[in-house]
Amino acid sequence: MGFERKEPEQRRRLLEALSAARINTGTLWLQYFSIGGSVGEYEVEAYLQGMLSVPELERDLLAMAANELLNSQAGPHAPYADELPSSDSNGSEPGSGDAERGSADSESGSGPNIPGDEADPS
Repeated sequence: MGFERKEPEQRRRLLEALSAARINTGTLWLQYFSIGGSVGEYEVEAYLQGMLSVPELERDLLAMAANELLNSQAGPHAPYADELPSSDSNGSEPGSGDAERGSADSESGSGPNIPGDEADPS
């Protein structure tokens, strides 16, 4: 089974985010497994080393797990497959979600708006 076209770029950016935050494979895998990931820790390690291909859903779960771990830290996030360019471009097209994902929460500093969660004016 070969690698999907987006897979190497998604893996590279996941590794950059993990490295910048000093998150190890075991920590990533534990978070990934806790949110429903089904690939074993050794397979995740092989994927991160470029030796194994994993399905897009599992790659996105790894990105989600990494982003949950990165949520409290500044720095790049791990991209989801739909954030990567679908064409064989030279990499000049940025992912569509880098700036948008989480920016609304971080700008206000108050988190998401939840109906009924407003302060009581009385």
